[in-house]
Amino acid sequence: MQPRVTAILVAPGGATTLDKTLDGLSRQTRPPEALVVVDAGGPDSPAGRLALSGAAQLTSVPAGTSLGRAVTHALRVLGPATESLDDWIWILGDDNAPEPQALAELMGTAEVSPSVAVAGPKLMRFDEPRVIAEFGETMTRFGASLALVTGELDQAQHDVQADVLGVAAGGMLVRRHVWEALGGFDPGLPHVDASLDFSTRARLAGHRVVLVPSARVLSQGHPEDFGRTEGGHARRSRLRREAQLHRRLVYSSPLALPFHWLSLVPLAFLRSIWHLLAKNPGAVGGEFATAFRAAFGRTGVAGARVALRRSKKVGWGAIRPLRADLQQLRERRVNDRDARLALVEDAAVPRASFVAGGGLWVTLFAAVVGVIAFFRLLKSPAVTGGGLLPLDATPGSLWHSVGNGWHEIGTGFVGPSDPFTGVLAVFGSITFWSPSTSIVLFYFLALPLSAIGAWFAIRRVTTRTWVPAIGALVYSVSPPILAALHTGHLGAAVTFVTLPFLVLALSSAHRSWSAGATASLLFAVVAASTPVLIPALVIGWLGAIATRPRGTHRMLGVPIPAIALFVPLAVAQFGRGTWWALLADPGVPSRTTPASALQLALGSAETGLNGWTRLVAGVGVTGETMAVIIVLAMLPLGILAIVSVFLPTRGRALAALAVALLGYATAVLATHVQITGVGSTTTSIWAGSGLTLYFAGLVGAASITLDRIPRFSPPVGLLFAIVGVAASIPLLVATMLGTTLIQPSSGRILSAYVTAEAQVKPEVGTLVLTPQPDGSLGVSLQRGSGETLDDQSTLDSTRQSLNATSRDLTVLAGNLVSRSGYDPRADLRELGIGFVLLSQTDDGGAGDALGTRASGALDGNGLFLPVGDTTSGQLWRYTDATETLPSHQPDGALRPIVLIVWGIVFGSALLLAIPTAPRRRRARSGPVEAELPATTFDEERDD
Repeated sequence: MQPRVTAILVAPGGATTLDKTLDGLSRQTRPPEALVVVDAGGPDSPAGRLALSGAAQLTSVPAGTSLGRAVTHALRVLGPATESLDDWIWILGDDNAPEPQALAELMGTAEVSPSVAVAGPKLMRFDEPRVIAEFGETMTRFGASLALVTGELDQAQHDVQADVLGVAAGGMLVRRHVWEALGGFDPGLPHVDASLDFSTRARLAGHRVVLVPSARVLSQGHPEDFGRTEGGHARRSRLRREAQLHRRLVYSSPLALPFHWLSLVPLAFLRSIWHLLAKNPGAVGGEFATAFRAAFGRTGVAGARVALRRSKKVGWGAIRPLRADLQQLRERRVNDRDARLALVEDAAVPRASFVAGGGLWVTLFAAVVGVIAFFRLLKSPAVTGGGLLPLDATPGSLWHSVGNGWHEIGTGFVGPSDPFTGVLAVFGSITFWSPSTSIVLFYFLALPLSAIGAWFAIRRVTTRTWVPAIGALVYSVSPPILAALHTGHLGAAVTFVTLPFLVLALSSAHRSWSAGATASLLFAVVAASTPVLIPALVIGWLGAIATRPRGTHRMLGVPIPAIALFVPLAVAQFGRGTWWALLADPGVPSRTTPASALQLALGSAETGLNGWTRLVAGVGVTGETMAVIIVLAMLPLGILAIVSVFLPTRGRALAALAVALLGYATAVLATHVQITGVGSTTTSIWAGSGLTLYFAGLVGAASITLDRIPRFSPPVGLLFAIVGVAASIPLLVATMLGTTLIQPSSGRILSAYVTAEAQVKPEVGTLVLTPQPDGSLGVSLQRGSGETLDDQSTLDSTRQSLNATSRDLTVLAGNLVSRSGYDPRADLRELGIGFVLLSQTDDGGAGDALGTRASGALDGNGLFLPVGDTTSGQLWRYTDATETLPSHQPDGALRPIVLIVWGIVFGSALLLAIPTAPRRRRARSGPVEAELPATTFDEERDD
């Protein structure tokens, strides 16, 4: 009997290639005996307007019906099958346009091989008919589906393939009785892998599945999704994983099924980590969704297992040779890597070399300057003074200060830590044997690290080989970084070092998940170190998105780690009505003398023009005269920066100048915001944080000018470098002479006597009394061996009112420094105070007078035993100190929640930031290879 073929054409919604597919069907040299068009597009679909004649029929199904259900519906329309085994159905989609010989070739293979039940054509791309869209399917050992051939130019290199595990749905020819015996496509696989699963079940039922390379069918979009191209890579990953889990549960043995079910959610966690490493974050959400759906949703696994058990006639060993082996997977990975490398082969613009271009020498110069400037810190385990204190003694204590919990500072409180505490914990973990040493190490590395970052950042926007070296030299020894190190503003120094790397990462974030994740981590570091720069950072981030909108999806997550860091602190500050306190400087509160707007423009964060006024005072030069000289010295930098906007690279210049303007505006506004308490007064935010951004923008704009001006650029660059380095001479001299606020430290905060006592009684309290210049008294309570840098909290330094315990503490201190009949024993016992420390003062005014009176009052109080003078001041011991001291308060229920959220956010960002994709090879400056003479017959090279 003549084989009978019924073509079933399914047209989903949005079909745009239906006419071409129908035209291909009409030109078949071996036409099908019948045609059923299934309209799955809903109202007003193209298929619904067809006028068919003869053996063709038109039927409809609800919009969104899967391919398998549509085919089953078409077979019901056709009526019962005949008794002949030569009744075939040919499955096509609206975007499967067959070539004239397609059906004839498929049937020719089927007629000569009675064991063939499923035959598949070679699917070619609709827009590139010579490129293979898909040719055969298989699965790995773990059940992941894999196309045997895809995206290759068809040169008949794969025409030897015949028996395969599976074929694509588009163009599939299948015996009707096999289709009905197997129940058609699995309803649990509505989108992906339905044809692979059906082919596998046909194999297990004892039939053959073959490819017919001479049968060619054009296909548009992803064949496994049957022409539906909506959604992106994340959607396809989710559908593939959902199908894989469904098949795993269906194919597994009864004994292995419980273990597969229990592994669904744990595997989702592990695979999510892999997706982040593979720079595929969009697949993470789908990974968990599919795992929970497979574990707890209605997936039809039970019915599919029953159908498989009913039709299965051979064991799984029969299809093992058809599965993908390690060699195939290895070849696929190599081909994919080569394809990615071809996309990022070379950069169009040559770039400078770090060694040949002078980057290494500038870095070495900055390192030498750093060693000479801070040589007196070389043998010290810690640094103190200004905004600095030693860190805690162990990394465990450092990390315990991170997050929400109990803070010992002051009278103690439960609340969130400053985000900068996390930066300090990372610092201290680097030199875990002595955490405070990491700060000393940073002092020596800050200048060379900033030089490296500036060199690479400037190289990104310039082409001349010597320009990055000049810019990096000026940036690395500029006043903002030296002033920050002098005054102990560690956060500002960290920001200065980090900014160039942030610019580098942010400039590539639009095209790389790794760069975007790196930018998010650096963004969080800068925000935590200098909160006053958060508005400028947000504006810069929005500007980066606006200039590269095509990469918005990769850049949207840049602020997420910083947001996660600041949310607990923001909730606390907003709760007490001091939202502006979020911008306060982290670290030890210290007084600053804000500079004027002109002095800020000249790069001086405080009055004194970065030490020039003091340096030249001995030779009779007034401050006004020095200001004029500094203005003239800053002219090269300012002129070069302004000229940049008139050059062809105007876009980059405007971006650099916008950064400078944001930094200067931040510095000016910082001098008008007084929120941090220091003793009896408040002080403004340190303006040097804004100046780091200001100088970064100016140096960047000036470097762009040097890269573009045609003549006299080397002499101008030399002048730029000389003036830039000269501007920092007073700061370097002050550092070498030891006249700065920071000093080397042994790592001990309080006296050795108190520290020894703290070894036995870690909670012993020391009441620290500090006479203020205005005659008032500063009071603080320190536990154990004293406050450390990681103990500091802006929640305490920006407090607007005293709590009950703090008020009792001030009353106690006031009575101790005056002669009265007040009995302090109850308060001393309640607060656990064992020592009283009177800090030294040398202002020669009201503070000294108060210190003298306080010393006399404490000496005359029989409750206190004088210990003597220490490096911190005069010390007394409370003779009746109790052995039972206050213990640590609980950290609160929020602490684990905060730490878990931070762990997820930063862990994900770290995994994404690890580079795994092929790196772009930088083009080097020099002659173009295409312009060089041919070397085909070069005897030396042939050897």
